[in-house]
Amino acid sequence: MIDRSTIDRIFDAAQIVDVVGEFVQLKRRGVNYLGLCPFHNEKTPSFTVSPTKEIFKCFGCGKVGNSVNFVMEHEHLTYPEALRYLAKKYHIEVVEKELSSDELEKQNERESMIVLTAYAARQFTENLFSSDEGISVGLSYFKERGFRQDTLKKFEAGYSFEKRDAFSKKATADGYRQDYLVKTGLSIQSEERIFDRFSGRVMFPIHS
Repeated sequence: MIDRSTIDRIFDAAQIVDVVGEFVQLKRRGVNYLGLCPFHNEKTPSFTVSPTKEIFKCFGCGKVGNSVNFVMEHEHLTYPEALRYLAKKYHIEVVEKELSSDELEKQNERESMIVLTAYAARQFTENLFSSDEGISVGLSYFKERGFRQDTLKKFEAGYSFEKRDAFSKKATADGYRQDYLVKTGLSIQSEERIFDRFSGRVMFPIHS
């Protein structure tokens, strides 16, 4: 396990504009920077980088995060791999702390569930804006209550399909473990099958 003080040094050094700018051509727009999103095809820039908040956010596909999240997504790395990538970039010595097998298992589980919930948020957002059911049911619901589409994208609103196992099947097919789906509360175990906890609902992710 990478030592906590090393992680803090990496986050302090990894300025979001510098990290993203290595892969995305950014142009300054006021206090933020704007570019074409590297995570989906677009012709009009909707990918924003905030140096004051140290985050990136795409208003097209809904992806959001910090420097480490960006490297994880763009380079397809795990959390520890992304930290080591940035440590190398900024010439930071990585100090390792040896974990017990129990601590290592808990850490891997926690990190895997964080990745899973981020995946879920993206799926629900895509459902809302890019599917017939999401548009006719989810977006209609929001519009009837006066929500604008830019507001919904800003807060990463989403929609979970009405079919009881639509999300669980998609997540499992994409390689996510069923026990983590249940532990995160996204799915419910019923005998030998799992079902979506939030089927047929509009969704708002909670960020801490």
